Amino acid sequence: MGYVAVDDMRVVAEPPDADAPIVYVVDSPEHPLALVGAAKDLAVTVVSVPVRNWNDALTPWPAAGLYRGEPDFGGEARRTLDELLDCAIPSFEEEAGLRPPRRAICGYSLGGLFSLYAFVRSEAFGACACVSGSVWYEGWVDYLRDLDCALLGRFAYLSVGTKEKRASRPLLKRVERNMEECVRILEGRGCKVRYVTGPGNHFAHVKERLGLGLAGLAEYLCGDAELRKSTREGS
Repeated sequence: MGYVAVDDMRVVAEPPDADAPIVYVVDSPEHPLALVGAAKDLAVTVVSVPVRNWNDALTPWPAAGLYRGEPDFGGEARRTLDELLDCAIPSFEEEAGLRPPRRAICGYSLGGLFSLYAFVRSEAFGACACVSGSVWYEGWVDYLRDLDCALLGRFAYLSVGTKEKRASRPLLKRVERNMEECVRILEGRGCKVRYVTGPGNHFAHVKERLGLGLAGLAEYLCGDAELRKSTREGS
């Protein structure tokens, strides 16, 4: 059984035009995101992509679990990305009659980490949103720094809550510092970056953060306005 199934994917927001850009949102079958509210009134098609075995499917390489007694991370992101690009996305678009000129990928937490991974590993996505992404993941920043990838003219939206760095685990405390380093690396490769900080810890304001991330992607994909490199939520 794969991590992504076409039958599980669904359109949660769709403009009248079948040729609109598409944002694929990494989602969880067990704990689905509040995408209907977050994706309201956007000029892009938003598609939920439920991914099975979250901790394995979305991590770039194996790593120890965060807490004692928890399973390790499986490190199967490459396999998940292949499933998306080789089968799930082409099949879904054909069945739904969608003809997007551009695509983006978005996710929250480990879904955000995977979205950033997919973005730098494949030119299939012209933009990504790493919303409260798990960039604390061991070895991620070094991997991104060393990766040879073409990002000129592409767009990344990165966000983090200001209280996320106060997490109990030392590894999680790195998240804001690592996110800022990701911004520097991406910009150094010619990527347009919008970096957003907002109130709360990792579990706060999830729908609002997703809404801002989706809006940022829609703005870029539809070419409506000049992108700023940084902002603050609510400004």
